[in-house]
Amino acid sequence: MSSIGVLKIALLAGGTSSEREVSLKGAEVVKKALEKLGHKYEFFDPAQDLPKLAQRAKEFDCAFLVVHGPGGEDGTLQGFLDSIGLPYQGAGVLGSALAMHKGISKSLYKLAGLNVPEGKTFSKDSSFEIIKTYGEKIGFPLVVKPATQGSSIGLSVVKDKKDLKKAVEAAFNVDREIILEKYLKGKEITVGILDDKPLPVVEIVPKVSEIFDYETKYTPGLSEEICPARLSERLTKKAQEYGLIAHKTLKLRHYSRTDMIIVEDEIYVLETNTIPGMTETSLLPLAAKVAGYSFPALIQKLLELTLRDKNT
Repeated sequence: MSSIGVLKIALLAGGTSSEREVSLKGAEVVKKALEKLGHKYEFFDPAQDLPKLAQRAKEFDCAFLVVHGPGGEDGTLQGFLDSIGLPYQGAGVLGSALAMHKGISKSLYKLAGLNVPEGKTFSKDSSFEIIKTYGEKIGFPLVVKPATQGSSIGLSVVKDKKDLKKAVEAAFNVDREIILEKYLKGKEITVGILDDKPLPVVEIVPKVSEIFDYETKYTPGLSEEICPARLSERLTKKAQEYGLIAHKTLKLRHYSRTDMIIVEDEIYVLETNTIPGMTETSLLPLAAKVAGYSFPALIQKLLELTLRDKNT
């Protein structure tokens, strides 16, 4: 055990988003790590247990969040924990909200000098004609995705304009705002940040799907993750620098993971995850492992960062 001693932790997972199942899977892995570290924990599901946690907040040293998507990663839960005085790992309210909206985070990336794919945000009030006109302007294939969902839920690659309406409806089915974006074909990578330092770059090679979609992300064997990524030293450094710029631009803390794509030696930033996945197939734990952190050591590091920053 380190200097923080034995902790009593409120482990939050589940919630009401479409990523509930992934969240619960991650929590099982985190539970084993906490047991190995000798910490005590109690499980709370934000879908129903928040009133109970509010009453008992003083019993815990901190919360540990394994909650993804709206209601868990968008600042809502972070605001609740701030209000009951319970410290937690990862981004605060502002950073969570900024990173959750892919359209807003994309605008901030651009202001910070990062490359992003050409694209635009549309609300449910937008007529399909306006959306179609923009789609034709950027050309096919293009990507249609919800503005505030994670795990590639509701995302489609549209190769032909006859399929655009179906993809737009699918994205609006899970979100009030959607993004149309130029489809970039290249090498998919992701850069984790831990304690304001970049981790080794992970390269993602989908084996079946042409994109790293929900099924590919969470089904072992459907993609190959290579860490360190097969990149030149120059591109590796540039990707890590981009990951750190994205992390700082979105006002994040402790850790994050930014997804990117490399097209002809040019790196484009796609999105940043403020509560990266913690399942057996997750990417940030893989990068941390290559950097020398076992899974329990990664959890311990995040707990140390949480307690270090609880008064800041």
